[in-house]
Amino acid sequence: MTADGVGLSLLETLLMSGLVFAGTAQLVALQLWSDPAPILAASLACLVINLRLAPMGAALAPLLDHTRGLRLWGTLALLVDNAFALAIADMRAGRRDAGFLLGAAFGMWLNWMAMVALGHVFGAALRLPAGHPIFFASSAAVLALLVQLWRGRGDLQPWIAAGGTALLVQGSGLGAPWPVLAGAFAGAALGAWQDRRRRA
Repeated sequence: MTADGVGLSLLETLLMSGLVFAGTAQLVALQLWSDPAPILAASLACLVINLRLAPMGAALAPLLDHTRGLRLWGTLALLVDNAFALAIADMRAGRRDAGFLLGAAFGMWLNWMAMVALGHVFGAALRLPAGHPIFFASSAAVLALLVQLWRGRGDLQPWIAAGGTALLVQGSGLGAPWPVLAGAFAGAALGAWQDRRRRA
């Protein structure tokens, strides 16, 4: 619906969704969209918001250490928050199967592409007002991921640090992508520090 609103065709929308496969980055790019398109600004915003994938990839290193070539790069290209959460939960259960991550991520990509096509085709008939509850769906999905990652009260501190930092950055007047990036790095830094303390 958002892509259709800025004038992208179905093919352009599918290409963008299939090649980028990062919902948050796509929404940020579309929010910046104008005529002429600010390609540099949108690219920089997408780069910054996707920097959160760096600590996620590092956390998956034990899973991907023996993966090489196209399989490794294909898995990393499809890495999204939901697949990351499933893979971490699987690793914590004692399994180390890179194929699980690739399969989960590829399944999500297929579903993403189907829903993008449906949204583009039928979105014009479904003009929802701003603030409609359906727009909370992506936030609810991210919150649901936390259930699988929960290990105990110690997890609350990085989560609170991430959420609090994101709110502070947004409250300071900085818009997307800075709140997401700042929150991701604050939570990751505190979580890494806690893990080092546990192992020491």
